[in-house]
Amino acid sequence: MFMNNEGLPAKPLLPGTRLHHRTAPVRRRSPSLSTARISPTARILVFAFAATGSFTASAHDFTFTDVCVVLRADATFDIDLTVDVDALALGVPQASDSAVLAQTLRQLPPDEFSAAVEQARQTVLRRVRVRFDDAPVRPEVAFPHYNTAIAELAAIPTVLGTTVRLTGRIPDGAANFTFGASRAFNALHVTILEQPTGTSAKHVLGAGEDAPPFRLNQPPDAARRAASPGRTFARYLVLGFEHILPHGLDHILFVLGLFLLSPKVAPLLWQVTAFTVAHSITLGLAAFNVVSLPPSVVEPLIALSITYVAVENVLTSNLKRWRPAVVFAFGLLHGLGFAGVLADIGLPRGEYMLALAAFNLGVEAGQAAVIALAFLAVGAFRQRTWYRRAVIVPASVLIAAVGAWWTVERLL
Repeated sequence: MFMNNEGLPAKPLLPGTRLHHRTAPVRRRSPSLSTARISPTARILVFAFAATGSFTASAHDFTFTDVCVVLRADATFDIDLTVDVDALALGVPQASDSAVLAQTLRQLPPDEFSAAVEQARQTVLRRVRVRFDDAPVRPEVAFPHYNTAIAELAAIPTVLGTTVRLTGRIPDGAANFTFGASRAFNALHVTILEQPTGTSAKHVLGAGEDAPPFRLNQPPDAARRAASPGRTFARYLVLGFEHILPHGLDHILFVLGLFLLSPKVAPLLWQVTAFTVAHSITLGLAAFNVVSLPPSVVEPLIALSITYVAVENVLTSNLKRWRPAVVFAFGLLHGLGFAGVLADIGLPRGEYMLALAAFNLGVEAGQAAVIALAFLAVGAFRQRTWYRRAVIVPASVLIAAVGAWWTVERLL
């Protein structure tokens, strides 16, 4: 049993909450939360750390935010969010270097540390939406892994932990519950459990979305009948699109590499078609566990594929016959990357094929949007004599450099 600093049992994690990186720091207290402020020097230092930390592998992975809601029989609720609380406290991106954030927090004077904790609390309150019957409820905010001795997490660099717990009371007579979060969070995995009835629901939400209203005191069978295939399709379509725009920079660079060496539309369509067919094949096979490769293999190869396409753009001005075949092979790799993301999201029971098809269509729509934006940017100049010298070569060199950097980084 986990114990807190008072020797009492620590509150257990809610069902479905995933552990990431947490530790047990030394307790700090401050006489005043309302008057404490973080100094300008500390803020500048933190943002500098954040800028450098975004390129390091020691940041927490919060591509998706887990949310676990428990509606209890005593008319109270608990909501656990898996986020990097250290980053919230310092006002920096979630992808910042975890060790640097923890070190920065530990070095703050007591009043500034207390101000940072309060900033994290207020940030959460601004970014989440808890409603009963469309009326907002302001929950209490706590960070349960701060000052809690959890031995197996002690080696992970964090001070405030990676769990935010919201608690409160369910209003008398409430019939519906809704949870949502701002676009500051990424896609949400929301699990709702109503203890009195045993009713549960799971939702995957895009950034900024609200979960469908959860009817309180509803039998489990009625909750299942209320599920909407159309809502599932739309949600996974958006998630697939967002995995390309704006979150899939590696896939964006690969598609731009294809675009740059194709002055005519037909060759570009052949390459994009080969890429689409290939990644659709491996996405489907991986989703059904027919093929599988670990991310430690797939991710460096995806980065290497970006480098290859960009280097070929620099070395030749003509589209070679083997290019569609090479693109097809690389598309198989990218499909495994898409499958890894989809595995993290999860597919709903009973709507497996629908969600898979919607996610794949969303990916295709994202790719089409990248090409359309590229045409809008430089399409009018593709037949100019200076186009290769001024656009293709510099852009391809930059893409190749980024791909090479990612290849090395992902191998380390």
